[in-house]
Amino acid sequence: MATDIKLFNSNDENAWCPGCGNFGILNSLKKAFSELDLLPHQILISSGIGQAAKTPHYINVNGFNGLHGRSLPPALGAKIANKDLKILVTSGDGDTYGEGGNHFIHNIRRNLDITHLVHDNQIYGLTKGQGSPTTAKGQVTTMQLDGVRVDPFNPLATAITMGATFVARSFSGDVNHLAHLIQEGMKHEGYALIDILQPCVTFNKVNTFKWYKDRIYKLDENYDPTNKMEAYKKANEWGDEGIPIGILYRNEDATSFVDRIPHLRDGKPLVDREWKPLDAKKFMEDFR
Repeated sequence: MATDIKLFNSNDENAWCPGCGNFGILNSLKKAFSELDLLPHQILISSGIGQAAKTPHYINVNGFNGLHGRSLPPALGAKIANKDLKILVTSGDGDTYGEGGNHFIHNIRRNLDITHLVHDNQIYGLTKGQGSPTTAKGQVTTMQLDGVRVDPFNPLATAITMGATFVARSFSGDVNHLAHLIQEGMKHEGYALIDILQPCVTFNKVNTFKWYKDRIYKLDENYDPTNKMEAYKKANEWGDEGIPIGILYRNEDATSFVDRIPHLRDGKPLVDREWKPLDAKKFMEDFR
């Protein structure tokens, strides 16, 4: 039985450009939540700054909109406080791989049980089109008029190398495919990274819907996502040779961050435990 998808609709005015790939991601989120039979109060979406980071405003669930590159720390704090909450992070390639790069790396080490959706449009959309960490070398932007001079960051290869336990890629133009990956990521007990190819119709005139559709292909049923070396090879496929989408790597044997800490793993979530100020006072006196 699915939840009525209309429960996740928001009345906030949407500021995304017409045709933006973010709309496909928003629809995929609603579809995934509905098919998982979740209710709005069971979900938290954390974000930073950017066009992608406006997502919490446009969907009826708990939301936290924070600082640029700081979408992961609030998600960590919320998961520690309430381990039963379904937590997702939605932010862009700049917010995640640029300003939030350190948080990205160390969250992989923690294996926090959250689903991280990166709206990867290969450009800074909010700040008017300069190159992001994933912009191709040589691509002309509104700031790099003679072309980007540095090599692009490969988030999926980095995540696999660092030991991430769920690494996937999807395309905002395929709502059903993305909704399925979001569900799989939310079912995974650990950190689930989903890099989403998302055209920016205003500022990225290279990586368009057609550019992606001409190159993406779905990993077939014979592909083994538990093979780490094969996953690394797939993560390095890009451009005219083809761009694989699907679950590149999955490891279900690793322990998530909360389950590594006995007093968090066992018993009630912290938010449901009785608060006793006198116990806290005694605890502090032990340090004297």
